[in-house]
Amino acid sequence: MTDDVDTQVSDRLVGRVLDGRYRVGARVAKGGMATVYKALDMRLDRVVALKVMHDGLGDDAQFARRFVAEARAAARLSHPNVVAVFDQGDDNGTLFLAMEYVPGRTLRDVIRQQAPLSPARALDLLAPILSALSAAHDAGIVHRDIKPENVLISDNGAVKVADFGLARAVSATGNTATQGLLMGTVSYLAPELVTDGSADARSDVYSSGILLYEMLTGNKPHSGDTPIQVAYAHVHADVPAPSLEQPTIPPYVDALVQRATARDRDLRPADARVLSRQVHRVRSALEEGLPDDPELTGDLTVPIQQIRQDSGYDDGYTRGDPEDAVLRHDTIVVPVEHGRPTGAPATRVQAPPQRRGRGLVALILVLAAAIGVGTAAWYYGIHRYTTTPSLVKMVPADATAEAEKAGLRTNLANQDFSEDVPKGQVMATDPSAGDRIRKNGEINLTVSKGPERYRVPQLAGLELEAAKRALDSIKLITGQINEQYSETVPAGRVIAFSPKFDAVVKPGTAVNFAVSKGKKPIAVPDVTGKTYRQAREALRNLGFVVGRTDQYDEKIAEGKVISQTPNTGTLFAKDKVQLVVSKGPALREVPNVKRKTLDEAQQILTEAGFKVRVEKAPFNLGLNIVAAQNPGSGKMAQPGTTVVVTVL
Repeated sequence: MTDDVDTQVSDRLVGRVLDGRYRVGARVAKGGMATVYKALDMRLDRVVALKVMHDGLGDDAQFARRFVAEARAAARLSHPNVVAVFDQGDDNGTLFLAMEYVPGRTLRDVIRQQAPLSPARALDLLAPILSALSAAHDAGIVHRDIKPENVLISDNGAVKVADFGLARAVSATGNTATQGLLMGTVSYLAPELVTDGSADARSDVYSSGILLYEMLTGNKPHSGDTPIQVAYAHVHADVPAPSLEQPTIPPYVDALVQRATARDRDLRPADARVLSRQVHRVRSALEEGLPDDPELTGDLTVPIQQIRQDSGYDDGYTRGDPEDAVLRHDTIVVPVEHGRPTGAPATRVQAPPQRRGRGLVALILVLAAAIGVGTAAWYYGIHRYTTTPSLVKMVPADATAEAEKAGLRTNLANQDFSEDVPKGQVMATDPSAGDRIRKNGEINLTVSKGPERYRVPQLAGLELEAAKRALDSIKLITGQINEQYSETVPAGRVIAFSPKFDAVVKPGTAVNFAVSKGKKPIAVPDVTGKTYRQAREALRNLGFVVGRTDQYDEKIAEGKVISQTPNTGTLFAKDKVQLVVSKGPALREVPNVKRKTLDEAQQILTEAGFKVRVEKAPFNLGLNIVAAQNPGSGKMAQPGTTVVVTVL
């Protein structure tokens, strides 16, 4: 555990941000070409797997170009059993891929902990792998590096294949098979990758067959002291029947493994889709509990012209420690063999001259046996079989008629999407055109459903995570997320999205979102001291609702704002601001000064806060006695009001 911690601490990438977007987290795995990290996509706020190519690869301009091209091709693969590629980048020479993060384990973990697996369990794991490869082969993509480490099994049991295109990107650089080197994982290499470095869909079929063998037995079919020995074993030795290690395995499962791993690529299934159909037939036989099915076994058995193990090849290469302890499971570089062809001895040894008579007898016996075998092969092979006609791009009725001309039957076995074949026409057959088929046999037709398209669902008003899940269910992906304020949509919910609702789009289309941050907060201004009219206008212009209460105030002039609630902070539009408006000073009762002397009246009124104005009565007698007052006694008036007194 300490070593793991030290590794994380010393890893120069952990904690860095690549391309201004991906914050690198803990290391997940390390292989021959790259290291995988758990990372955070800070732009979309999601966890991704970041596959960072080893130092030096980014310095090769040819590799960098090829890496970008292959990453783009892999990103176009939209399939539930393919680890999605989100992005690729170059951060100052550090090449990386941002991929779907799949928490769980690898097929290597399953094999290590549970193998040998039952045939049914092994085929159930192989089926989604072949489904992923079928999608790739349909798109013209060859994986080239199928191995248990590249098969991920999520916590919920979903099987996904990773690393499409990477081996091809590496093999196209200076360190390639074209110059005597080959990228690959030796335990799963197809023979043609060793002999001439070429690869097609059948190379992936071979590697898949090796995977199946290893799941069934817990061991690899070839092992050796060096990677080169193992690679050469793939060229010169057939994969043995898995029942040699696990005797309960039915013969038709043996035949399936050996057909997929035929050293001659022309004898293998044409691609993963063909192998997938064969797996389906074998799985059905297992479900029926058949210990043997001679017809199925015969259909799957490699034809007798298959070249068997090279007599000049050292058997020691195919024996050894079944755990292959000296080999890692990484993709490595091994030399390509440019010497003798498969099955050819290195030198021709001259037969000794003695015992010529006995040798002649042996020759005659061998020729007789060959004639007998050839006759049997003609009767049981060529005589019983014909060639599958080309039915692609025909409507099923026409395809059936064409098959009947060849003495064959058809079965509408499946429907699938196709970008190239119109809806309602045959897009594929099993067996494929040109493949061998028994006379009066049945051709399974796959009919095109037309291009795969999906309608964008209504996402407005949904919480963002719910909207993302809605996209996942129809093979669309989340694009850019723009957060903005909204007065009507609650925070965290979708305001708008593009492409729009009900638009018809391809799988893998990115949907961009505008997501609400909630209502926009508005700063509350200070309006105290302003007239009520001024304050009300300022607050209403900001979107607030204004409330008013009035009260007397000895200091604030009538009509001006004494105070407000709230007086600071922020509110949202349509929230209320309450104002307190001055009515001026409070009213006072005018005292009674009638019959008071003028001096007494002035003193009383002044002390009560009023002003005094004196008027003499028309018939003034000079007594200076108050005869009348206005306002009269008991009236309410504001302080400072002038009280007029009339004196006699």
